[in-house]
Amino acid sequence: MELCEGGELFDRIIARGHYSERGAAVVVRIVAEVVRMCHAIGVIHRDLKPENFLYTTKKENSSLKVIDFGLSVFFQPGETFSEIVGSPYYMAPEVLKRNYGPEIDVWSAGVMLYILLCGVPPFWAESEQGVARAILKGEIDFQRDPWPRVSDSAKSLVTRMLEPDPKRRLTAQELLGAPQESLRLQAHHAQRVCLVKRQGSGTPQRQGKQRQTVIAEHLSTEEVKIISDMFRLMDADDDGKITFEELKAGLQKVGSQLAEEEMKMLMEAADVDGNGVLDYGEFVAVSIHLQKQDNDAHLYKAFTFFDKNGSGYIEMDELREALSEDYNKFDNEVLNNIMGEVDSNKDGRISYDEFVAMMKAGTDWRQASRQYSRARFKSLSFNLMKDGSVSAH
Repeated sequence: MELCEGGELFDRIIARGHYSERGAAVVVRIVAEVVRMCHAIGVIHRDLKPENFLYTTKKENSSLKVIDFGLSVFFQPGETFSEIVGSPYYMAPEVLKRNYGPEIDVWSAGVMLYILLCGVPPFWAESEQGVARAILKGEIDFQRDPWPRVSDSAKSLVTRMLEPDPKRRLTAQELLGAPQESLRLQAHHAQRVCLVKRQGSGTPQRQGKQRQTVIAEHLSTEEVKIISDMFRLMDADDDGKITFEELKAGLQKVGSQLAEEEMKMLMEAADVDGNGVLDYGEFVAVSIHLQKQDNDAHLYKAFTFFDKNGSGYIEMDELREALSEDYNKFDNEVLNNIMGEVDSNKDGRISYDEFVAMMKAGTDWRQASRQYSRARFKSLSFNLMKDGSVSAH
C-alpha cells in the first residue's frame, strides 16, 4: 500500500487548535472532491472523519488522501440503508433513524468543517447516548470562541452541510462550488497569537522572519505568555527558529528529563515542514506535548498500582487482585467485561495506552473519537427508539 508519511489530518487539527477560514477552505475542498467522486461512482464512504484523511508527506502543502473504505457500500439512486455504521461524532441523524443514503457523507464533511474552524465537534456530550441526543437535537453552537469572529458566510456553509433534512442538505457537487465563496480567504478571521522578532533598532525583521504565528484558540492568555517566553529563551540567536541544539539546551535549562534520543524524536515529529528547525507554531505543539506529559504523570502512577509485577501490562490476575482490594470479590463476567472494553487490541491484557484511553474516554472528545465501541453505539439507536427520542421511519 502507498506510504503516507505526513500523518492524519486529525493530528494537524490537534496541533493547530483550529484552522483559519483560508486553511479550512483548502481542506474542505479536498473532502468535497472525495465525496463527489465517491458518489459519482455509486459509493457511500460512511466513515468520513479527520482520522481517515492522511497527508502523503510532512510538508504543509502535502497531498491529502482518504483511507478506510471498510464501511463503504455501493448504492443505487433512491436506495436507502438501515445499518448503523460510522463514528459517533460524525454520524448523521438519519443514520440513527436507520434510514439513510449518500447524503450522510456531506453531513460528516460538515462536522469536519466545524471542527476545522473551531477545534471541537458541534455535537458533543460525555456519553454516547448524549452525543446521539445532541445530533438529533441538531443545535449548532456559534457562540463559543472563535465563532463570533468567523464570517457569516462560513457559518452559513456549516449550517447548510449540517441540515437535519437530507433532502435539503447540500449535495457534494453543490459543496464543491461553495468553499471558495463561503470561506473568506483572509487570515484575520482566525484569532492568532503573533511573536514579532525585532532587531535592536526596533523595526521588524524581514524575509519571512518578521512574524511567527500559530492558531492558538485553545490556549489561555497565561499559557500563551509562558510558551512565548520559553520560545524567546530557547531561540539563542534570535532568528525566530529553534534548532535541535537550541531545543536540547533549552529543555535542559528548564529541567526536562527527556533523553537526547527522545528529544530528537520530538523534534522530528513537530517539524511539520521538514526544514530541520522549529518555527513558533511547531514549537507550540512541542510545548503542549510536554505539558500533556506532565499532566499524565498521575495516570502512570495509577497504572503502576494495577501493574503489580511491572511487566508494562495489566493482566487479568492483577486486575482481579487490585479490584478485589476495594470491592471484595469480582465475578469473572464483570472482569471479562472490563477487560473486553479496555483491551482494544484483544491480546488479553491492558497496555498503558489502553489504560490512558479508558481513563480519558468520555471526558475528552479527541480521545473518545478514537476509543469507542461500535457495537455499543449500534445498540444505542434501539434504546433511543425505546425511550421515544427517535422514531423509526
